[in-house]
Amino acid sequence: MSTTRVQQVQVWRIPCSGPGDLRGVKALIDAGEIVASDIVAVMGKTEGNGCVNDFTREYASAAWCHLLAPALGCTPEAVHGRVALVMSGGTEGVLSPHFTVFARRWVSGASAVKGKRLVVGIAQTRDFLPEEMGRAAQIDATAEAVAEAMRDAGIRSADDVHFVQVKCPLLTSAKVSAALARGASPATHDSYESMGYSRGASALGVAVALGEVVREEIGDASVMSDWRLFSARASASAGIELEGNVVIVLGETEGSASAFRIAHAVMRDAIDAASVRALLRDAFGLDAERDAQALSARLVNLLAKAEASPDGRVRDARHTMLNDSDIHSTRHARAVVGGVLASVAGHTALYVSGGAEHQGPAGGGPVAAILRMDDDTAFSSSVFS
Repeated sequence: MSTTRVQQVQVWRIPCSGPGDLRGVKALIDAGEIVASDIVAVMGKTEGNGCVNDFTREYASAAWCHLLAPALGCTPEAVHGRVALVMSGGTEGVLSPHFTVFARRWVSGASAVKGKRLVVGIAQTRDFLPEEMGRAAQIDATAEAVAEAMRDAGIRSADDVHFVQVKCPLLTSAKVSAALARGASPATHDSYESMGYSRGASALGVAVALGEVVREEIGDASVMSDWRLFSARASASAGIELEGNVVIVLGETEGSASAFRIAHAVMRDAIDAASVRALLRDAFGLDAERDAQALSARLVNLLAKAEASPDGRVRDARHTMLNDSDIHSTRHARAVVGGVLASVAGHTALYVSGGAEHQGPAGGGPVAAILRMDDDTAFSSSVFS
């Protein structure tokens, strides 16, 4: 009898009526569908503005900490060190607030599935000083954390990584003032602009860890400047609720006992539905139109980045997202990409994160699909609407 233990990952997409609404999660825990102590990561879409003052992210994180603390036998504050909580604000357009929940347990090697299946790993960086955000210190610390999360997932080759979700901090006026008082100069004094710097540096850290960019090619001046440098698998979301980076690595390995698979592609611009359809066809053998019912039954979620093309054009036509003084371009971009992806997925509870600095080519962004591979009846318990 084999004594080998292998990873088994389960994934749920669960709707919510607000950032603190965990009734759907609690119902699944009470029913024995989810074991709370097995939860290792949560990726949430909350209905705030996604800007510096979006406290729905912190509200959702606090709700999760209080829910999981008893199961983990720790204080709510300590949950952050045990579970990767990534809350992305902004559900503009048709996007629907929800949580994507990842649970992991170790089971007998006899349960391993033939072929590669989903695995997940998590890690955290140290807290950053204000002047380190958006610079080499954040790049290097993120690269180290990605490598650590890959080890946690049991992934040996970067080729088997399909999506790296990072939650990163931002600068506030208080942080900027504190740095200046010490004689340190932050990358920017603008709190909103700092979100882009933090996301960009984090994405370049992912690129370094995955071998997409050579570390020696990157300097402080590369961040938010050299758009040739990017990761095709990084997704970074900035928030006020943390001081260091939280990293979730999603990939595949042989010997996993998971019923799920993940694959990725890159959208070349905000309306590139063709690349998403090709991803579903080439990786999973599903035609988004012909196999719409099967896709609806199997697809857990699409994870994507969105941004307004920085050159002000989409396929040679002028867009005005960058010139709107009332609504920031990241909010426009989430709405656009959310609508495009919903037309493919057939549902609107999609993880679309705004601000794709160094995450995919300028104006485009990475996208990943998580699907369940066994029978549709078993799958029905992983998707709730």
